[in-house]
Amino acid sequence: MVDCSLLTVIIGGGPASLLVAQRLAEAGHQVRLFEAQATVGRKFLVAGHGGFNLSNAEELDRFASRYGPAAARFRELLGHFSPADMRAWAADLGIATFVGTSGRIFPIAAHKPADLLRAWLTRLRELGVEINTRHRWLGFVGATGLRLRDERPGPETGREFNLEPAATVLALGGASWAKTGSDGAWQPLLQAIGVPVVPFAPANCGAVVAWSDFFRQKIGRAPLKNIALRVNDGAEVRGEIMLTEYGLEGTPVYALTPQLRAALARDGHAVLGLNLKPDLTAAALLGKLQQRRAGASLPDLLRKSLHLGAPVPTLLRETSPDVATLSPAALAELLRAVPLPVTGLRPLDEAISTAGGIALAAVDEHLMLRQRPGTFVAGEMLDWEAPTGGYLLQGCFSTAAWVAKGIAERSQP
Repeated sequence: MVDCSLLTVIIGGGPASLLVAQRLAEAGHQVRLFEAQATVGRKFLVAGHGGFNLSNAEELDRFASRYGPAAARFRELLGHFSPADMRAWAADLGIATFVGTSGRIFPIAAHKPADLLRAWLTRLRELGVEINTRHRWLGFVGATGLRLRDERPGPETGREFNLEPAATVLALGGASWAKTGSDGAWQPLLQAIGVPVVPFAPANCGAVVAWSDFFRQKIGRAPLKNIALRVNDGAEVRGEIMLTEYGLEGTPVYALTPQLRAALARDGHAVLGLNLKPDLTAAALLGKLQQRRAGASLPDLLRKSLHLGAPVPTLLRETSPDVATLSPAALAELLRAVPLPVTGLRPLDEAISTAGGIALAAVDEHLMLRQRPGTFVAGEMLDWEAPTGGYLLQGCFSTAAWVAKGIAERSQP
């Protein structure tokens, strides 16, 4: 066992790990980071391909509410490392940002995810952070020790060794996108020492709808823009969705994943209500439908009166076979709440993020494990979830900054 009385060891190579490393190194701590994959930041880079938004400029109380049951905890975390702090951090690395019309915070167009990661790793090297890739964490040893295995190609492959750091940070991610290393394989190691782990479930993922073969063949993939979705009597979420061969995907679907997951667990099924004209009041929508000329087909009516072209007529027939015979009032009601029967969610590994992980009750106010003093947890390993739009990455950064603060305070005489 190597004595590392002034050392913090970080397990994991995602953004939460890297920020803890940076913060502690800036405070003068010795930091060694271990990552099982060949490179760090793999999920960070993959996530950036779909739109590289770092955070959101939303007011902080509203921002905190995005974390659902964990909102009170995140209000404190965001107060310590806010979206404004995120922008200042990026600027310090030479990455300028801007606030988009949706409120999301993006790097300027000239900066890609790889540019930010490259600048970040350069800074960590300058600070003396030791990054060890292809090293796998195997579990705990004694009260404070860690067991690791060197998996680099060469004569050292398979060598196991122990470290006994002053503090340990676990930031191994959730259980989605296993190809990036975020596979949840750490769960048994925590459960073995009595840490409660909430089972993982998909979050921010597509919803499964049992389309007919005809619908799948005719529509395939098709977007629906400027729509709104709701589950039961919940609030509407507006945006754009994509009809797919398996069901639905898109930001409004992702935002409603918690409600869909709860309904599926309770009832075995769920219904999404699709509002195809959320900008029109019920009265205005009915008025347009009542102007239907004699002999006009349903597709003509929808296209000319409401600017609803393909694939809407096919979708309406799929969900309501008698749609062509509906009265204007009944058709208006349908267009405001097209019932989309959801039978499930897409698999965990396809989800953008996951719900579940180490129960928040298992960590103290510093995000340190109650079962193992000196071991802290950051990022998606913890049981919290948030929608896309900058909230996920901000959550990882805010937990990381909070952990670094806790370790620094704990190390003071």
